[in-house]
Amino acid sequence: MNNLKEFLIQFSGLKLGKHQFEFQVDNTFFTHFEYDEFNNSDLKVIAILEKKSNMLEINFSHKGTVNVPCDLTNEDFDLPVKGKMKLIVRFGEEFNDDNDEFIILPHEEFQVDVSQYIYEMIVLSIPSKRIHPGVKDGTLQTEALKNLEKFSPAETKEKETEEIDPRWEGLKKLLTDKK
Repeated sequence: MNNLKEFLIQFSGLKLGKHQFEFQVDNTFFTHFEYDEFNNSDLKVIAILEKKSNMLEINFSHKGTVNVPCDLTNEDFDLPVKGKMKLIVRFGEEFNDDNDEFIILPHEEFQVDVSQYIYEMIVLSIPSKRIHPGVKDGTLQTEALKNLEKFSPAETKEKETEEIDPRWEGLKKLLTDKK
């Protein structure tokens, strides 16, 4: 996978302290990761990099919407998503990203690629079950639901209080008498 140039943060010329970077993420970003779960996406990612003398701390946060199909009705809807993640960058002899909490960059490195971490943060913030808000509150009106109602069998309203066999009534009376 090619590095996404706009997601490279150059830290070598920065002063010690906090620096803010903003990224706009859409579906072209996810095509680099061969991820096609979203019909459309519009997310804003803010990365606050705190440069210290011996390490970097990057706090990511994202907020926006992704257009996904509902798992129950297959209707597309805009799902609001947001999330946060923290990444610590240390320096060592060679690159190492085996640990989930921090990465190690070589001492001679002058920039860090944050695209993989932004991708993981966004994808992990999506709920495993995506349900259209109209399903939850009962306001969803689709062609499929209209066809189901149209072709459903006519309901025959029967008497809810059917007459009970007198023999069963006698048995029920015995149960209630014991209490």
